[in-house]
Amino acid sequence: MSCNWGTELWDQFDNLEKHTSWGIDFLERYTKFVKERADIELSYAKQIRSLSKKYHPKRSREDESRFTWCLAFAATLRQLNEVAVQREELADSLNTQIVCELTRYTHELKTERKTHFQDGRRAQQHIESSWKQLESSKRRFERDCKEAERAQHVSDRIDLDSKTDGEKKQQAAEESRKDYVTSLNQFNQDQHQHYHTLVPVIYQRIQDMEERRIERICEAMRSSAEAERKVLPVVSRCLDAMMDAAESTQPRMDTRQVVEVYKSGFDPPGDVEFEDYSATMRRSISESSYLDNRTEGRRHSRKLWPFIRKNKPPPPPPTSPSPGGVASSPQSPPPVSREPITQRLNDLMTSGSRTRKQCLRSLKRGVHHGSSPADCSHLPPEQRRKKLQTRINNINQEIQREREQRDALLKMREVYEHSPQMGDAGSLEPRLEEVKQSLQRLEDELRRNQTLNIIKPTCLSLSTCLSLSPDGSYTEDHSAELHFKSRSSEFDDDFDDEEPLPSIGTCKSLYPFQGQNEGTLSMVEGELLSVVEEDKGDGWTRVRRNLEEEGYVPTSYIKVFLDSSAKGAMTYI
Repeated sequence: MSCNWGTELWDQFDNLEKHTSWGIDFLERYTKFVKERADIELSYAKQIRSLSKKYHPKRSREDESRFTWCLAFAATLRQLNEVAVQREELADSLNTQIVCELTRYTHELKTERKTHFQDGRRAQQHIESSWKQLESSKRRFERDCKEAERAQHVSDRIDLDSKTDGEKKQQAAEESRKDYVTSLNQFNQDQHQHYHTLVPVIYQRIQDMEERRIERICEAMRSSAEAERKVLPVVSRCLDAMMDAAESTQPRMDTRQVVEVYKSGFDPPGDVEFEDYSATMRRSISESSYLDNRTEGRRHSRKLWPFIRKNKPPPPPPTSPSPGGVASSPQSPPPVSREPITQRLNDLMTSGSRTRKQCLRSLKRGVHHGSSPADCSHLPPEQRRKKLQTRINNINQEIQREREQRDALLKMREVYEHSPQMGDAGSLEPRLEEVKQSLQRLEDELRRNQTLNIIKPTCLSLSTCLSLSPDGSYTEDHSAELHFKSRSSEFDDDFDDEEPLPSIGTCKSLYPFQGQNEGTLSMVEGELLSVVEEDKGDGWTRVRRNLEEEGYVPTSYIKVFLDSSAKGAMTYI
């Protein structure tokens, strides 16, 4: 159905003016709406980014990279930051593609509307002027006709002179009539042109302007929806990534990680022996003399090796052993100095109640002086082993990089030697020497850390429990151990009559080995020995020659033959 404002609304000029003004006001209001929405999106993106930054870890923590729930939350924060980026892009699209364009178009629309209605007012003024002219000629014609008629009546009753005056009036009336007819024709022509030519053209332009305004508003709505639709796939992928991060959490693995992080490697302490204070005999022997007598008695007593407190031997060299070649292990660094636990116990027994509280706090937290030792002896065995193993893995990676660099330099030197025009082979010697020294240093450090990585789990004594600090580190205090050994002599003597561990197989020595460290067992090439305990991954196997000779030998020096019944059975520490 066709619709033309010029023909349908020819008499609604004022209403059209009001309607188009309201349309422009609506356009400005919609532009303001889009701008405020863009500001809201921008503010939302800013707040989301600030929230993500607030809860994102300030620095990389090892704990947060170890547990799956920490990793899932970090991934959620990263995706949330990406959502903020998409919201910023949406706000930018709304501002640049819609708000700015609508603001410019509104200004153009106001100018165009002003022009059209000025043309309409001029046409209206012209037709009104033509109507006023017609009314003026009509009144003049009416007046002249009345005067001519009155002059005619007078001339019929009076003389000839009056007749001449009546004729003049008739002639003036005739001229007024002609002028009225001319004005009427002109007005009819102007009116026809006004309502059939000028008004339809002007109103059609106003109609076209209104339709373009509505189309522009619809286009802005479509652009707004399209801008948001463009960011929705990315936002949807971010939400999917958040879902995947939530699904990737593994509670059981996290609880195992807690064990890996905090496991000390000690066995729980045994029962505390009853001390009979009702005995009449009082021991007045000093600590030093008592320990000397106990050491002398232990020297002559027959006691199996597993129950003698010894240090485990250092691990074998990382390279394949050669017959007769045994690497000597460096001395471990001295332990961190600590206040003797015996001194603290004596202070506890001889002090008042307030001082006793301070002594108990000192026993609980321990006293550390200086920095952590290089051998990580302040850590429990399990944590010490993991720390050293991590250090060994890092050193192996550095060694691999240095070797690759050395191989590349050797190939380059070979090329220079065959083609001297490409470069001087001698210029590579300083760099090669530097790489060799770095390799030697890293290999020495690797051997040193492999030597340190030898601790096996032991039973946690009372002195070690008291020496544990709140962070899980400890330093073994031998004077405190000797002090408590005087209280646990009966407990130690219970092991004198224990049976040796059962044999789980046999082994044959491939190379001779001289056990220079405490806890090792010397052997000759081709000797057959009994296997008591398999290699735990540290490069040592526990073997026995007879009931009294037992110790550790390098696993790479022997060939093990396990009994079929012993495979998969438990080994003892």
